[in-house]
Amino acid sequence: MIVDEKEAKEGFVKSEVHNHISTILFYHPKGNALPTKLLKKLKEEIDHASHDDNIKVILLRSVQHDVFCSGAYFNELLEIKDPQEAQKFFMGFAQVVNSMRKCAKLIVARVHGKVVGGGLGLVAAADYAIALEGADVRLSELSIGIGPYVIAPAMIRKMGVSSFSQLAIDAHLWRNSDWARRKGLYAELHPNKASMEESIERLTSSLAKNSLAANTNLKRMLWEGTDDWDALLPERAAKTAELLLQDQAQQFLAQFNKSVIF
Repeated sequence: MIVDEKEAKEGFVKSEVHNHISTILFYHPKGNALPTKLLKKLKEEIDHASHDDNIKVILLRSVQHDVFCSGAYFNELLEIKDPQEAQKFFMGFAQVVNSMRKCAKLIVARVHGKVVGGGLGLVAAADYAIALEGADVRLSELSIGIGPYVIAPAMIRKMGVSSFSQLAIDAHLWRNSDWARRKGLYAELHPNKASMEESIERLTSSLAKNSLAANTNLKRMLWEGTDDWDALLPERAAKTAELLLQDQAQQFLAQFNKSVIF
C-alpha cells in the first residue's frame, strides 16, 4: 500500500481486497496508537467490508512495529477538558468493537507485537487472533485513574472474568504472549514471522473459499447473547469519560508534557 508523507506523520487506515479477503491495515507513528480519526476510519472500513458481498473474510493488521497497537492516543487524552469530548473519545473504541461484533464477516487479527489498553479490545473482538511470540499484553487503564470498561465485555467474552480481572487489576504487569494464548485471547502463537504468515495465509484462504452464508451464520452464532452491547458500550464509555475528568486521572495526565502512549 502506498503511503504519503502526511499519512506517515499522522497515521492512516487503509484496506485492500484480494481473492475475497479484505486486509484492513492501520498505522500510527506512536506505537500504532488509535486517535479518534483513525478509530472512525477503522469503523468505516469494517462496516464497508461487512456489506460487500465480494468479501468473505477480514484480516486486521497494523504496520510492522514493536507494538501491534498501543490503544488510545495519549496526546488526545491530554487535550480533553469537558465531558462531551471525553465521551466522544471513548466512544471511538466502543464503536469499533461494536462494528467488529456486528460485522457479517469473520475477522482474523494478525498480532505481530505487544498490545496495550484499547488495542486488546481489537484483539478480543476479532473472531480469531494469530500472534507472534513476544506479543505480550497489558491493561494499564486502572493505573491512570480510569479503567478498561469499554473493552471489558469483549475481553470477558474471549478470556473469562478471571483472566480479564488479572489483567485489569494488576495494571502495571505485562503478561507474556504464551499467557495470552493459554487464556484464549490468541488462538495461535507462532515462534517466527514466517510461521505466522503461513498460518494466516492458510486460514484466510480457506475461509475465502467457504460459503459466505455459512461464514456469516457461524459468526452470528458465536456472538449470540451480545445484543445488549448497543446500550452497554456507550454506558461504559460515559463512565470512563467521567473518571477521566476526575482529579486523580487529571493529576496523572498533568505529569506528561510530551507524547506518551499506553
